[in-house]
Amino acid sequence: MRAVIQRVTSASCRVDGNVTGEIEKGFLVFLGVGEGDTDADLDYIVKKTLGLRIFEDENEKMNLSLSNVGGSILAISQFTLYGDVRKGNRPAFVSAAAPEIGEAYFEKYKARLKEAGLKVESGIFGADMKISLLNDGPVTILLDSKKLF
Repeated sequence: MRAVIQRVTSASCRVDGNVTGEIEKGFLVFLGVGEGDTDADLDYIVKKTLGLRIFEDENEKMNLSLSNVGGSILAISQFTLYGDVRKGNRPAFVSAAAPEIGEAYFEKYKARLKEAGLKVESGIFGADMKISLLNDGPVTILLDSKKLF
């Protein structure tokens, strides 16, 4: 499982011109589910999302988590995080999970974050989404549950 987390001042998602999710301060999370991902992969990504300390404290050090600053999450499903261009310029997505598996894990991811007390907005799985964001920093973190060491 892969996640790209961006610290944002604001972010929103539109589908067919309609806002499906919108947040102020928080994380914009692009989540990709890979073939063979399990609940252990989900546990890792959720734990890291909740614990990630990339907001500045009073000493201007990245030391505060999303819950410390009262932030929200805009979660966007993105199978293209598994795009492989090693053999050319057109990405292959053979390592991405099947859509029904990807969607199930995406829904579980959002539910787990909500259970932890966070406000979670989202896009629509499989839709053509238009994402707007104001990256804060910029700060962008890549998580990959298969690259633990």
